[in-house]
Amino acid sequence: MKALLTLLALTSTCLSLSAAEAKVGQAMPKIAPMLPGATIPNTSGKVVLVDFWASWCAPCKASFPALNRLQDKYASKGLVILGVGVDDKAEDYKAFSSKMGAKFSVAHDSEHKVAGFFNPGTMPSSYLVDKKGVIRYVHAGFKKDTEADYDKEIQALLSEK
Repeated sequence: MKALLTLLALTSTCLSLSAAEAKVGQAMPKIAPMLPGATIPNTSGKVVLVDFWASWCAPCKASFPALNRLQDKYASKGLVILGVGVDDKAEDYKAFSSKMGAKFSVAHDSEHKVAGFFNPGTMPSSYLVDKKGVIRYVHAGFKKDTEADYDKEIQALLSEK
């Protein structure tokens, strides 16, 4: 009986840990192995913005033009933006990303392996990662001031050694 209770306690702990959203200070996992067949840009030594979106998400439509502007402004300075679409259907993912005209890399996470690590609480959710691969900023949703916040945070991260 004691062994069963211990097993149940461990299972409960594991389930609650896996349900936690990625937090500031955590290391970003290697994303490419989680998305076989996707073209994932090299992120080594770069500032990375991982943005989770879905075709049904209205604020995601507003975020794409801002992400495109950030891509234009900072890609040559060391920023990598990766938009991770979490739609179950490939056709929904493709139609949305095509319509939105992403200038940054996008990947389809239909099996929710990347989303499983980050566990975004809302759409869109984004994670700004420093050059050492550590999550430094988390943004839930996309609001009027989000682009200005990104801009300030990206500049700060790019200026770090």
